[in-house]
Amino acid sequence: MKLTNMKYIGAKGRESQIDFESPEGFEYFDIVVFIHGYKGFKDWGAWNLVQDFFVSNGIGFCKFNMSHNGGTAEEGIDFPDLEAFAQNRYTYEVEDVKHVLDWLEKKVDLSNKKVHLIGHSRGGGISILSSDDERVTSVTTWGSISNIASRFPEGEILQKWKEKGFYTVKNGRTKQDMPHNYSLYEDYIENKETLDIEKKARNIKVPTLHLHGDIDDSVSLTESEALSLWTEGKLIVIKNANHTFCTHHPFEEEELPNKLHEACVLSLQFIECQKSK
Repeated sequence: MKLTNMKYIGAKGRESQIDFESPEGFEYFDIVVFIHGYKGFKDWGAWNLVQDFFVSNGIGFCKFNMSHNGGTAEEGIDFPDLEAFAQNRYTYEVEDVKHVLDWLEKKVDLSNKKVHLIGHSRGGGISILSSDDERVTSVTTWGSISNIASRFPEGEILQKWKEKGFYTVKNGRTKQDMPHNYSLYEDYIENKETLDIEKKARNIKVPTLHLHGDIDDSVSLTESEALSLWTEGKLIVIKNANHTFCTHHPFEEEELPNKLHEACVLSLQFIECQKSK
């Protein structure tokens, strides 16, 4: 079974794109649900090759666009709907994961399968926050954030954001000015307890693995070190790997970059270890 650019209903009833592929010739298979990061989408960089890697190794693979990542149900690459992007918030992304698992459950019988979350960057934090779903067997983070509060401005900049109602971030690749409504911050304040990654990590009930590149210039290695401490999960530092494990967008090569391949192999080994538990 290979489903591409299907639709699921995410937060606030918004449609977004989703893919799922099951391995052929495997009566039993685990499933990876891949969670993209900030300013990301399911087809960014080499994520399609990541899907190929896991499926070829007998693991089902599901990846999706967050409902408010700036894509639409018709166009999932880059950011044609900046209004939706502006309305995004962390609670929406946690809710999206639940909706994705609901969608997946309608396509595949999950009663005899293990579902493993892999989250990149901000998606790693979302995977930790989603780990208490009873359908989740393990969590692997790639270059993950460990804290949401530190992502927000402070002092005068925060006050100006409140007064103006939004601020924009330049996307260096697409040259778009990508807006964030002040509701993003308000939603965090209103849901600070449920969006506390450290609290959730310290109380996590599933096994975790944390991978981080030693030359990551977007998210500090100290964040994965903190996650590893809180979850009591193993941290593996990948040498000479940047934030995206040396992939980029667009990515036109036919094989995974070496560092991303290393991350995939380590993640697969971790998932295989859960089969005997």
